[in-house]
Amino acid sequence: MSRFRASAPLTESWKHFGFAIDAGVATLTFSRPEKLNALTFEVYADLRDLLTELPQHQDVRVLVITGTGRGFCSGGDVNAIIGELLQMEAGQRLEFTRMTGAVTQQMRESPVPIIAAVNGVAAGAGAVIALAADFRVLARSATFAFLFTRVGLSGADMGSAYLLPRLIGLGRATELLMLGDSVTADQAMAIGLATRVVDDRELATASTELARRLADGPRQAYASTKMLVSRELDIGLTASLELDALTQALLMATADHAEFYAAFRDGRQPKWSGR
Repeated sequence: MSRFRASAPLTESWKHFGFAIDAGVATLTFSRPEKLNALTFEVYADLRDLLTELPQHQDVRVLVITGTGRGFCSGGDVNAIIGELLQMEAGQRLEFTRMTGAVTQQMRESPVPIIAAVNGVAAGAGAVIALAADFRVLARSATFAFLFTRVGLSGADMGSAYLLPRLIGLGRATELLMLGDSVTADQAMAIGLATRVVDDRELATASTELARRLADGPRQAYASTKMLVSRELDIGLTASLELDALTQALLMATADHAEFYAAFRDGRQPKWSGR
């Protein structure tokens, strides 16, 4: 355990979704299949808190998010969330929307690579959760739909208007966020929304293979790359070059970089330690 972590213990179990760690790969599984894994207030809160804790898990090198049954996540539960929000005061509603935004923020700022293994419908907030991941591996039956305008709300929810144009371009993002139309897995691949599309029966294998590759790779190199990709979206070239220079100089002193050189010299594959 890191000597710089607070004394409060990490959460041992989560009530509102499945969470397991196996050989460096953490898997978060939405577990309301009868509701297409629709989110409740409690699921949102647990998701925010788990993502906050995630960097403190020394045994986690990659996170896979997926769903149980026919859906990845169909967004907020209409009865459990929307019905209650209509009865709340403005301050309470703002507290909720800030909590949902914190989920996206924690996903993007986490040094841990995140894979969304999209096994079915990803709609509303479910689509944004997949969007906020670093990689999106889609079953061929998967669909995306940013449905917010269809319920009379802004399509710019949970950071979608920030992330989506940067991923697929302003024109496509405007279309998806304003109209809320469904996008198939093959269409998602064509516009750059998907990392990979596989047959449904191959989703678990494909996402596990990618997770294993990330978990076995140079941990600090991946974390710094994710950080710089996110930060450099909003700064100029001069600042980006300085961040790159500082980061590379630091990583040149790591055990993993020295291991690469030793492996190259010896004619073997590197054995990454993450240090």
